[in-house]
Amino acid sequence: MLGSLRKEKPQFIGSMTALITPFENGSLDVNSFKKIVNHQIENGTDGLIPVGTTGESPTLSHDEHQKVVEVCIQESSGRVPIIAGAGSNSTKEASKLASHAGKAGADAVLVVTPYYNKPTQSGLYSHFMSVADAAKIPLIVYDIPGRSIVPVHDSTLVKLCENHELISGIKDATADISRPPRLLRLIGSGFSQLSGEDATALPYLAAGGHGCISVSSNIAPKLLAEMHDAWNNSNYNKAFENHLKLINLHDAMFCESSPGPVKFAAEKLGLCKSEARLPIVEIEAKSKSRVISALKECNIV
Repeated sequence: MLGSLRKEKPQFIGSMTALITPFENGSLDVNSFKKIVNHQIENGTDGLIPVGTTGESPTLSHDEHQKVVEVCIQESSGRVPIIAGAGSNSTKEASKLASHAGKAGADAVLVVTPYYNKPTQSGLYSHFMSVADAAKIPLIVYDIPGRSIVPVHDSTLVKLCENHELISGIKDATADISRPPRLLRLIGSGFSQLSGEDATALPYLAAGGHGCISVSSNIAPKLLAEMHDAWNNSNYNKAFENHLKLINLHDAMFCESSPGPVKFAAEKLGLCKSEARLPIVEIEAKSKSRVISALKECNIV
């Protein structure tokens, strides 16, 4: 039996991209970012997520963070939803970023579990409630205990949905494919469940999820979009074919700390320079070979 907290259709579905943030000589490369936004939309991506982990948000100034969000919204021009990253381990800072995103015209905000602080579930609840109040647009909870240590319990998600209408979904980077059916029963089919783990994108759909926020789709947007479209049209063989083709690319994108590998791949495709900000450094030669091999397997280069 489906839960009744979110009965409507999910607002955010399909193949979405956690966008890289291009730099040149230490500064934002706005022209390359615009090119990336258009490349994504032209290749079927269903939604864009600027200034998340892949977008190196921890190393951006507030002005840079806000600039990237604004450029993404302006360049996409309403063609796909924009879910702006607004994460911080400071509730006050996250609220400020979320408020800006809402005023700038984003469709939703993506808010990561506070890292380093290790809050209790009560602290997480208060954090997300406060940020949702500030955002005034839908909020996607980003659960990634591999980076933030503390997981968001299912019971906390239920409590959030019971008490705030703007809590609209989850980016689930736990790789727990038993979770989508649990949340369907606890919350309902209108709660967007988005995989945050590329390799589990298809299994997550099969388990009842609605899409994926992907790193690999920076490089292979068409293949990821086709996989989601095939699944949604009951063409399961095609969906699995694309999943199989992409699996080594997914692995290669995390052969070193992200976004090092994906930025190297983006440079190979002529999208932007591979430059990242410290403490992310240029990937090693053996990692470059692994990335190039994965690109060739996907017929991208």
